Amino acid sequence: MEKIYSRIEPTKLLHIIHRLNEFNGRNEIVPETNFIQCATLKMERGKTFPPHRHIVKDRHYANQIAQESWVVIKGSVKCILYDLDDTILTTPILNQGDASFTLYGGHTYEILEDDTLVYEYKTGPYEGQKLDKEFING
Repeated sequence: MEKIYSRIEPTKLLHIIHRLNEFNGRNEIVPETNFIQCATLKMERGKTFPPHRHIVKDRHYANQIAQESWVVIKGSVKCILYDLDDTILTTPILNQGDASFTLYGGHTYEILEDDTLVYEYKTGPYEGQKLDKEFING
Protein backbone atom coordinates (compact mmCIF):
# COMPACT_ATOMS: atom_id res chain seq x y z
CA MET A 1 0.00 0.00 0.00
CA GLU A 2 1.31 3.40 -0.94
CA LYS A 3 0.39 6.29 1.37
CA ILE A 4 0.95 9.70 -0.21
CA TYR A 5 1.43 12.62 2.16
CA SER A 6 1.37 16.35 1.51
CA ARG A 7 4.65 18.19 0.94
CA ILE A 8 2.94 21.28 2.40
CA GLU A 9 1.69 19.51 5.56
CA PRO A 10 3.96 16.44 5.84
CA THR A 11 1.74 14.63 8.38
CA LYS A 12 -1.45 15.01 6.29
CA LEU A 13 -2.37 11.84 4.37
CA LEU A 14 -3.84 12.87 1.01
CA HIS A 15 -4.01 9.75 -1.17
CA ILE A 16 -3.70 5.96 -0.87
CA ILE A 17 -2.95 3.42 -3.62
CA HIS A 18 -3.78 -0.22 -2.89
CA ARG A 19 -2.73 -3.00 -5.26
CA LEU A 20 -4.59 -6.22 -5.98
CA ASN A 21 -1.55 -8.31 -4.95
CA GLU A 22 -1.60 -6.74 -1.45
CA PHE A 23 -4.72 -8.57 -0.25
CA ASN A 24 -3.92 -10.55 2.92
CA GLY A 25 -6.66 -11.33 5.43
CA ARG A 26 -8.49 -8.22 6.67
CA ASN A 27 -6.69 -4.92 6.28
CA GLU A 28 -8.11 -1.49 7.04
CA ILE A 29 -6.98 0.65 4.10
CA VAL A 30 -8.27 4.09 5.09
CA PRO A 31 -7.71 5.40 8.64
CA GLU A 32 -10.94 5.43 10.64
CA THR A 33 -10.97 9.23 11.06
CA ASN A 34 -11.85 9.71 7.37
CA PHE A 35 -15.31 9.97 5.82
CA ILE A 36 -14.71 7.19 3.26
CA GLN A 37 -13.85 3.81 4.71
CA CYS A 38 -12.41 0.71 3.06
CA ALA A 39 -11.06 -2.62 4.21
CA THR A 40 -9.74 -5.48 2.12
CA LEU A 41 -11.02 -8.96 2.89
CA LYS A 42 -9.31 -12.10 1.64
CA MET A 43 -11.53 -15.00 2.69
CA GLU A 44 -11.93 -18.71 2.22
CA ARG A 45 -15.03 -20.64 1.22
CA GLY A 46 -17.61 -21.00 4.00
CA LYS A 47 -16.71 -17.75 5.75
CA THR A 48 -19.83 -15.98 7.00
CA PHE A 49 -20.84 -13.05 9.18
CA PRO A 50 -23.69 -12.59 11.65
CA PRO A 51 -26.71 -11.07 9.90
CA HIS A 52 -26.95 -7.37 10.70
CA ARG A 53 -28.12 -3.94 9.59
CA HIS A 54 -26.54 -0.57 10.17
CA ILE A 55 -27.99 2.04 12.49
CA VAL A 56 -29.35 5.36 11.21
CA LYS A 57 -27.54 8.17 13.03
CA ASP A 58 -27.88 11.94 12.96
CA ARG A 59 -24.32 13.08 12.20
CA HIS A 60 -23.04 16.60 11.68
CA TYR A 61 -19.45 17.56 10.96
CA ALA A 62 -18.19 21.14 10.86
CA ASN A 63 -15.62 20.43 8.15
CA GLN A 64 -16.82 17.67 5.89
CA ILE A 65 -15.17 16.88 2.54
CA ALA A 66 -16.18 14.53 -0.25
CA GLN A 67 -13.60 11.73 -0.44
CA GLU A 68 -13.34 9.51 -3.50
CA SER A 69 -12.12 6.07 -4.50
CA TRP A 70 -11.65 4.39 -7.88
CA VAL A 71 -11.42 0.60 -8.23
CA VAL A 72 -10.28 -0.65 -11.65
CA ILE A 73 -12.27 -3.67 -12.81
CA LYS A 74 -10.76 -3.90 -16.29
CA GLY A 75 -8.10 -1.90 -18.14
CA SER A 76 -5.73 0.68 -16.69
CA VAL A 77 -5.88 4.23 -15.41
CA LYS A 78 -3.21 6.85 -14.78
CA CYS A 79 -3.91 8.81 -11.60
CA ILE A 80 -2.64 12.36 -11.34
CA LEU A 81 -2.61 13.17 -7.64
CA TYR A 82 -2.22 16.72 -6.35
CA ASP A 83 -0.98 18.30 -3.13
CA LEU A 84 -2.87 20.92 -1.13
CA ASP A 85 -1.28 23.70 -3.23
CA ASP A 86 -2.39 22.07 -6.52
CA THR A 87 1.08 20.81 -7.48
CA ILE A 88 1.36 17.25 -8.78
CA LEU A 89 2.68 14.79 -6.19
CA THR A 90 2.72 11.55 -8.17
CA THR A 91 1.18 9.75 -11.17
CA PRO A 92 0.66 6.07 -10.34
CA ILE A 93 -0.89 3.63 -12.83
CA LEU A 94 -3.83 1.54 -11.61
CA ASN A 95 -4.34 -1.88 -13.19
CA GLN A 96 -7.12 -4.44 -12.81
CA GLY A 97 -8.02 -4.84 -9.13
CA ASP A 98 -6.06 -1.79 -7.96
CA ALA A 99 -7.70 1.09 -6.07
CA SER A 100 -7.03 4.75 -5.36
CA PHE A 101 -8.38 6.80 -2.46
CA THR A 102 -8.31 10.59 -2.40
CA LEU A 103 -8.87 11.88 1.12
CA TYR A 104 -7.62 15.46 0.58
CA GLY A 105 -5.86 17.24 -2.27
CA GLY A 106 -6.88 17.05 -5.89
CA HIS A 107 -6.92 14.37 -8.56
CA THR A 108 -7.66 13.61 -12.15
CA TYR A 109 -7.52 10.41 -14.17
CA GLU A 110 -6.37 9.45 -17.66
CA ILE A 111 -7.87 6.27 -19.09
CA LEU A 112 -5.10 4.25 -20.77
CA GLU A 113 -7.10 1.49 -22.49
CA ASP A 114 -10.36 1.27 -24.41
CA ASP A 115 -13.26 -0.31 -22.53
CA THR A 116 -11.70 0.38 -19.12
CA LEU A 117 -14.19 -0.34 -16.33
CA VAL A 118 -14.02 1.45 -12.97
CA TYR A 119 -16.12 1.58 -9.84
CA GLU A 120 -16.14 5.11 -8.40
CA TYR A 121 -17.11 5.61 -4.77
CA LYS A 122 -17.63 8.94 -3.01
CA THR A 123 -18.91 10.03 0.34
CA GLY A 124 -22.27 11.70 0.08
CA PRO A 125 -24.84 12.96 -0.10
CA TYR A 126 -24.00 14.69 -3.39
CA GLU A 127 -25.36 18.24 -3.45
CA GLY A 128 -24.20 19.27 -6.92
CA GLN A 129 -20.91 20.34 -8.47
CA LYS A 130 -20.96 23.88 -7.00
CA LEU A 131 -20.93 22.54 -3.45
CA ASP A 132 -18.69 19.52 -4.16
CA LYS A 133 -15.63 20.63 -6.12
CA GLU A 134 -13.43 23.41 -7.43
CA PHE A 135 -11.32 22.93 -10.55
CA ILE A 136 -7.52 23.05 -10.62
CA ASN A 137 -5.96 25.16 -13.37
CA GLY A 138 -3.21 23.01 -14.76
